[in-house]
Amino acid sequence: MKKAILALADGTVFHGKSLGATGEVTGEVVFNTSMTGYQEILTDPSYRGEIVTMTYPLIGNTGVNAEDVESGKPHLSGFIVREACEVPSNWRSSMSLDAYLKENNIIGLQDIDTRALVRHIRTHGAQVGIISTQDADPASLVNKAKAAPGLLGRDLVKEVTCKESYRWDETLWKLGEGYGRRDGHRYKVVAYDFGIKRNILRNLAGLGCDLTVVPATTPAEEVLAMNPDGVFLSNGPADPAPLLYAQENIRRILGKKPIFGICLGHQLLAIALGGKTYKLKFGHRGGNQPVQQSCKKVEITSQNHGFAVEPGSIQDCAVISHINLNDNTVEGLEHRSLPAFSVQYHPEASPGPHDARYLFPRFIEMMEKFKAQAQG
Repeated sequence: MKKAILALADGTVFHGKSLGATGEVTGEVVFNTSMTGYQEILTDPSYRGEIVTMTYPLIGNTGVNAEDVESGKPHLSGFIVREACEVPSNWRSSMSLDAYLKENNIIGLQDIDTRALVRHIRTHGAQVGIISTQDADPASLVNKAKAAPGLLGRDLVKEVTCKESYRWDETLWKLGEGYGRRDGHRYKVVAYDFGIKRNILRNLAGLGCDLTVVPATTPAEEVLAMNPDGVFLSNGPADPAPLLYAQENIRRILGKKPIFGICLGHQLLAIALGGKTYKLKFGHRGGNQPVQQSCKKVEITSQNHGFAVEPGSIQDCAVISHINLNDNTVEGLEHRSLPAFSVQYHPEASPGPHDARYLFPRFIEMMEKFKAQAQG
């Protein structure tokens, strides 16, 4: 294996070995505490522009397969692990992690002290870094990291959204059967693709939703012309603040159709309601985040976000329905009078906790109620 170096913008340097493709790449260095699900993490468009560090020490032991992807390809900038398993063992595996990264031209790093790196990020915050197998000069790499852009103020949604609308009818995976297909439909839903995960669509399709996925910049008038029963706002990468087109489209849809948002969709809904967001020190990324509902019930959730909603900025028009028990950040909101709600975390997580799956039926109930009121 070739030698590789990780250099952070603050001058911290880690020496390790190459994993996956070779070359040089920059991105914001973050960490994920999940023990499993590395393939879903690799293919989640929300990680666009980020170099992801896995805290679990051995990654790749179940290999990679064609079924567990959340989008058409990996979207993250780079991947860091303590140790990558060279010989995966799983009946569904089709290739090793290293081979998969090489096939998709993702530059990685292994054989570094990931505990030290994560502790550094927790103390000093997520920051731009660079992985290189080409430049062996740490000072040069630090300068490159300092010059590279971070996530704040960048619109990365346009880099991951679909180019044109498409239909979706695939449902959740079952052992011995694989993925299913929607049998009939009860509700018509338009989903804005800000970097949507396929398992979100599978959950909605499994509840009878006829889904049309549209590009992030699709005008609200086009969505309303489809006359859907509801509109879904998806997850996605980076900073919600510069996505003015999305915020305006949401404002035009509010009150006319029920809205459900997840992750970036949650942040965009909050901004459309007049709220504000801010960048977290190192974000929430992992499969064990405790969230408390307003009724005091606690659920364990899967999360992936580096920005959060300012609680005081939305309380005039929305109720904070969920909070994070680790740091009291906003994890969910409900409009006080209009049919719109959202959560910061990922109820569709797989692998991961299923505590929050109730949110998808809740969206169905909201559409049923709105439709009955419109007809009555």
